Amino acid sequence: MRLMIEADLDYALPEPADILLQVEVAAMADQRLDNHSLTIWSDHPIAAVVGEEGIGQRSWARGEGRFVAEYRATVTIDRPPVDLSILGSTPPRAIPGPVVPYMLPSRYCQSDRLEGFVRRTFSGLSGGAMAQALLDWTNDALVYRAGVSEGSTTALDTFGSRMGVCRDYAHLLVALARAAEIPARCVAAYAPHVAPPDFHAVVELWLDGAWRLVDPTGMATADEIARVGVGRDATDIAFMTVFGSAFYQRQRVSVTRLTSPERGRRPIVLPQERYLERI
Repeated sequence: MRLMIEADLDYALPEPADILLQVEVAAMADQRLDNHSLTIWSDHPIAAVVGEEGIGQRSWARGEGRFVAEYRATVTIDRPPVDLSILGSTPPRAIPGPVVPYMLPSRYCQSDRLEGFVRRTFSGLSGGAMAQALLDWTNDALVYRAGVSEGSTTALDTFGSRMGVCRDYAHLLVALARAAEIPARCVAAYAPHVAPPDFHAVVELWLDGAWRLVDPTGMATADEIARVGVGRDATDIAFMTVFGSAFYQRQRVSVTRLTSPERGRRPIVLPQERYLERI
């Protein structure tokens, strides 16, 4: 599967502010960057820093008056589908150290408050069978609706309202999985067929010794999702974190499936610092 990705950001800044941008597709074994470029218009140097778990890259930028960024990429995804239901369970004591934090409650995923619900509703299930049941329940129970949640909405809020956007679906599935003793993390991603087109949030579940990518909204399958970054919840995977104030002017995200490979293209490696022209 090959994807062409385009993302444009345009924000007004009432005061100068530092900005942490996370929009670049991560180079990983199951997704190859055929070409990519990130352009940020600024008078200040742009510093690249590694993402959570060493996955992906963030960029520090300085915005004054207006912040404009443009990302372009072509990505080849080589990730076969996996039947979650047949995967075995891993006892908590066998979870690797780096994975342990993803078993614990976090700011937006209060898994400890959902343990009773999970035990009552999914009694007798474990491992992949439990994961598939939780994924199906989240997809069936929630209604995808924009405008009903905000940045402070938690998994518990979504559990009560039964509606939200991809971020809310991801938070709830992560919280339910952790309540079922399945490590889970949020994933910032790009995917085709996201409606309306936007940055997407999905989930990875730790099953049978590996992370398994799933989309609780049902809009994308694992073989067409391009990861950007991972983390405990939305705090870690936000596409843009502003240390100050910013006001939306324009934002566009486009993800297109390509039907035939481009040949003779080499990956472009972004430098650690980029000095670009101010608007």
